[in-house]
Order: sequence, then C-alpha cells, then structure tokens
Amino acid sequence: MTSSKLQEIVGYFKGLQDSICAGLEGLDGKGKFREDLWIRADGGGGRTRIIENGAVFEKGGVNFSHVHGRMPDVITQKLGLGEGLHFDASGVSIVLHPHSPRVPIVHFNVRYFQMEDGTNWFGGGMDLTPIYVEKEDAHHFHSVLKATCDRFSPEYYPKFKAWCDRYFYIKHRKEMRGVGGLFFDHLKSKTMEEVEQYFQFVQGVGDAFLKAYLPIASRRIHEPFGEKEKAFQLFRRSRYVEFNLVYDRGTKFGLDTGGRIESILMSMPPLASWTYNYQPEPHSKEAETIALLQARDWVNASANS
Repeated sequence: MTSSKLQEIVGYFKGLQDSICAGLEGLDGKGKFREDLWIRADGGGGRTRIIENGAVFEKGGVNFSHVHGRMPDVITQKLGLGEGLHFDASGVSIVLHPHSPRVPIVHFNVRYFQMEDGTNWFGGGMDLTPIYVEKEDAHHFHSVLKATCDRFSPEYYPKFKAWCDRYFYIKHRKEMRGVGGLFFDHLKSKTMEEVEQYFQFVQGVGDAFLKAYLPIASRRIHEPFGEKEKAFQLFRRSRYVEFNLVYDRGTKFGLDTGGRIESILMSMPPLASWTYNYQPEPHSKEAETIALLQARDWVNASANS
C-alpha cells in the first residue's frame, strides 16, 4: 500500500465523520457534538465526538481514529503473525441512542487495516436496533443498503446481510439485536486495483448512512410515548449492552489492545434495565417486536408478513 493511498483512505474517513456529524446536528436541532482530541502513546490518535442531551439524541458518538505502531502481541498471536510488525488502522464508528423509544438505535462502522508485510483489509457495515420494530422502517433501511450494494456487486447485499444476521445474533437470548443491516470484514486486497474497488464500496456504504437513517428518525421523532414505552426502551437497551460486552469484536479488540476506554465504551446507552424474567403482554406491541427479532427478508417484506 502506498502512503498516498493510505492518506486518501484516512482523509475520506475524516471527511465522513464531518459530514455525518453535520447531518445529525441538523436533525437534532439543539444538540451539538463536542470534540475530544486524543493521542495514542504508541502512535496515532483520533477525534471522539459526543452528543448528549439533545432534542433527539440522549447520547451518541461519531468517532474517527488512525492509530499505528508495533502490532500488540495479543493480536499477532491470535492471527498467527510474526512479532514486531508495524500496522496502521483507521476508521469511523457511530452509535446513537435517541431519547424517544420510537426512534431506533443505530450503529455504523467502516475501517481499514494494514501491516508492513502487505496484509490489508477493509471492514464495516451498519445495523438498526429499533425499540419497537416498524416494518416500513426496516424496509427503508434495507432497501437503501441493497441499492448501495447492487451498485458494486449483486452478490454483496445477500452475502453481507446474512453475515450481519449471524453476527448481531444474541446467542444466549436466541434473538437478533435488531433488524440487521450489513456486516463485512477482512475484505483482503492483493493488488492496488482490488484496494481501490473495496475502497469505493466502503465509500458507498459510508455515504449511505444518512440516507438510510435520517428519514426513519425524522418520521418518528414527534410520535407520542409514555412510561410504558420508556420502560420497554430500557429493557431493549439492556440487550444492546449484553451484545456489546459479550460478543462484539470491536469492543474485545479495543480492550485487548489497550485502546482508549472512553472511546470504546461510548457505545453504551446512558440508561438500561434488567427486569427479571421479563414477559410482554400477549398480543402487545412489545410482544410483536420481540417476535420479529429474527432474520427476515426486509426488502420484500409486506406490512402483514
């Protein structure tokens, strides 16, 4: 990988952080991101941007990082690599927790990783975690992602959608975290042409985030809710916490490599609750949502499916 291509990728990620923050501030109307610049002692750093107590977002983060240096031993051992290799890793990660239980939680990530021996790969994706599953919202979200993928390959959406369904499955609960989306990792490149192809795809995914999420949030922010809905929101957030702390690779990678804890755990909601043996009322909206937390074809789903 040439240094100019690496800087192009890093520059895109920085610009993506800027454009997404601007779009989210426009939706919120009140809250503003505050920036925390940080430096990694072993090389590199990042820009953590946090929004709290806005009109729409109770808590959210849009983070950029570019770190480099000697590969940590714990990672080289896991990957079966030689010791002492230099690496570069860069990306943007987003988690948003709205005030309203009518507005979904959303997660997004794009990333690039390379080592001095020529090994490199892209990864990323996005997924939607509604408190209450609305089929039209899931349809919109997946339709945007499919259209984005189809610009690059007809194989991408079914492959990465299925990967997402597997990845964001909470095994000990036997349910998905939300309605899924896309997930892809280790898109390895052997030539500069392949690097460019995957980079263009990652840019397409990055540029699709606001198109996929803002219409849903805009449609739901003024819908009324009460204490029952807020209680269910805290219950659903607890599932989010369980997945991130038990299964999420990014969280594990960050903790294993001595990453910046405040940035790693910005994905946690401000409040969550664990009700013992929670059972929704039969035929309620809460029961309907829990029943829908399995892998589904949301692009072709009808209102009655």
